[in-house]
Order: sequence, then C-alpha cells, then structure tokens
Amino acid sequence: MTHLQRALCIGLFATGVGVAHADVKQASADNFLIVHSVAVKAPPARVYGALSEINRWWTSEHSYSTDAANMNLKLEAGACFCERWKDGSVEHGRVVMAMPDKILRLASALGPLQGRAVTGILTFQLKPQEGGTQLDVSYVVNGSSVSALDKSAPPVDQVLGEQVSRLVRYVETGTPTAAAK
Repeated sequence: MTHLQRALCIGLFATGVGVAHADVKQASADNFLIVHSVAVKAPPARVYGALSEINRWWTSEHSYSTDAANMNLKLEAGACFCERWKDGSVEHGRVVMAMPDKILRLASALGPLQGRAVTGILTFQLKPQEGGTQLDVSYVVNGSSVSALDKSAPPVDQVLGEQVSRLVRYVETGTPTAAAK
C-alpha cells in the first residue's frame, strides 16, 4: 500500500467510515484493478437503493458540471449513468448488470479515462452480514500500454475511495459529508 493509500485509509477511519480494505491491487501500463471493501451499517436493500441516488452522495468536485445534482443512475441493464446540464451532457457509464440488493455493474471509463480509449468495469457487490452489508467496490480498467494506467491508478483510487466513503456516510447518516468537529 502506497503512502497516499495509507493516508486515504487513515482519513476515512477519522471520518467514521469503517474501511476494511482500500487498495490498488494491480497496476501496469495497460491495466489496473482497484478494490474498496467496507462494512455498511444498513441492509443490502438500503445500500443498493442508495446507488440510484448518486446525485445525493457523489461529490460535485468530480463531475463535469461541478454539480452532482445533475447526475442520475437508474438500476437496470442498459441504463445510463449520466450527467446533464444546460451546457452539455456526459455518459459516465452504462449499467451492464443489475441484480437488486446483490450487484450493480457498469461499463465505465470515468473522468479523464474516457478520452484515453480505455475500457473500465465498475462493480458494486453487496453481501448481507451481521449488522448490515459487506460492500465490495472494484474497478478494473484496461487499455494499451501507451495509456500508462499505472500512473493513473493512485489518483483514481483516491477519487473512487472518496465516493465510496461518501456513499457509506449517506447510507448510514443521511448525509455524504463528515460531521464537523
């Protein structure tokens, strides 16, 4: 685990989000695999339902319109994870698998990866466990070796980790932001 990843995990623990594991599992010039695993104090149905409320928990800083309220995601195969605003629109991904309360999978090259002709699969897997849900979020991205994906993996991991922690806080507290101390 890199220094940046350790700092991210420490930061998530400090905000009260119980991260069991957050890591770039593999990275090379032509691919990377990121995995975030966390216990959520809510049943799988609540966690799964919250995925469709992406406009409430995704951070506006990581949107094209600078307003996450412009994002939408319907939990069914073929649905668009899209962002639409007055001056434009973007498809962040497309749902390729939706199994209520179990798994949501999107074909998605997020953010700047979209312009690099790579393919990505973002998976949210939910498993019931005592006291709530085990949420495993994985993101696998593949491209040509000129994509230099090994250099992109740490910042993508940081952004994805931020979104996962915001989702967990939203599910558990009703707000995606950490309480001020």
